[in-house]
Amino acid sequence: MSSRNIINSIFVGILSGIVLGLLLKLIESISQIRVYTLLLNVDFIPIINQIEWSEPIEFLFHIVISICIAFVFILFANQLTLQKSLSKLWLLSLIFCLPTLGLYFVLSLLAVQEVPAWNDWQAFTFWTIAHLIYAWVLALLYLKTQKREALACASASLFFIVQTNFI
Repeated sequence: MSSRNIINSIFVGILSGIVLGLLLKLIESISQIRVYTLLLNVDFIPIINQIEWSEPIEFLFHIVISICIAFVFILFANQLTLQKSLSKLWLLSLIFCLPTLGLYFVLSLLAVQEVPAWNDWQAFTFWTIAHLIYAWVLALLYLKTQKREALACASASLFFIVQTNFI
């Protein structure tokens, strides 16, 4: 994977992760259903659970996971040459995000602190909608990075042609 793709993974992962996190935080603040708490919760992970992490650090953990997802997503998108098709990129990102729907149940059952119950269908609906939006943003941001690169490449080529008096 090129350094450009790594930078794109970081960019796409950070922004899409922020969108997901802020959306779930907004939902939690309006509804009092602790879906944002569930997203950031790490109290069930051995060793990590021995430290009481602040919210910004837990959010940083979430962003790191999002960057990893973006990295693998971009790797697959490039391998499958889907860079220019939003519908195919969205389908790929949806496939990558489907496991997060099942993760809701696992995280709910493993959590020590108060989070939505595994059978809280309203919380599950919020979680699902937020992650579908995440999948959409992931694909859209990646497509935007590809268009920006194409524009930058065209600009550089034009600059080269003008500088060398090729025309």
